Amino acid sequence: MIGKQAPKHYLRAVQKTDTYNTLRQKSVGEFKDRGSKFIAYAFSVKTKEDIDGCLLEVRKEHPKARHHCYAYRLGMDQYNFRANDDGEPSGTAGRPILGQIDSAGLTNTIIIVVRYFGGTLLGASGLINAYKKSAAHAIEQGQVIEKVIQDIFTIAFDYKHMNKVMSAVNKLPIDIIEQRFELSAEMDVAIRQSKVGETIKQLKAIVAGIYLEEVEGLESIEGFELEKIDTI
Repeated sequence: MIGKQAPKHYLRAVQKTDTYNTLRQKSVGEFKDRGSKFIAYAFSVKTKEDIDGCLLEVRKEHPKARHHCYAYRLGMDQYNFRANDDGEPSGTAGRPILGQIDSAGLTNTIIIVVRYFGGTLLGASGLINAYKKSAAHAIEQGQVIEKVIQDIFTIAFDYKHMNKVMSAVNKLPIDIIEQRFELSAEMDVAIRQSKVGETIKQLKAIVAGIYLEEVEGLESIEGFELEKIDTI
């Protein structure tokens, strides 16, 4: 089940910031009701591949569980989320789990809750409560951290620009991820998303040896290229 609207607090966060809250590492919560056992696993994720990996891990650990219900929210796009009931009555599992992710203000997060049936039917309200409380416990057992969204760029340049490029990278809010020095030089760098525009202008001005005000009219710099390759 994929929804179409995000909670208002989440939408406000998307509009105003380039930071987000997620979990530092995997955490586990548990809830029991009338013999049924609910074990919740919370993970920090970034991609659909990460989500598939988490689901596979939990299913391998609990192959005999009756249900593997889950919900996730990804990225800063308020529409990128899913709630899955995995055979439980509609709306009694995935939605309560997603509600706890949103209540905690998290994104790039998946919570998977496995259920071992205890022989007594819990009813819709009992299921909603169980999935909600187990998911909440998993979040409580984890550590919520704030992460900054960064754009990743590859800078390719001739060695004649080496001193200027290194000087710019050291002066500006740019983090070097990897450097490659062969026939020409390349480096992968990370820049905080909210600072990308101004930082790139300053970088180009330093490399080209021009005033900041002149960058807008600069079409290219010979022997220097900049390409965005990812966002993390």
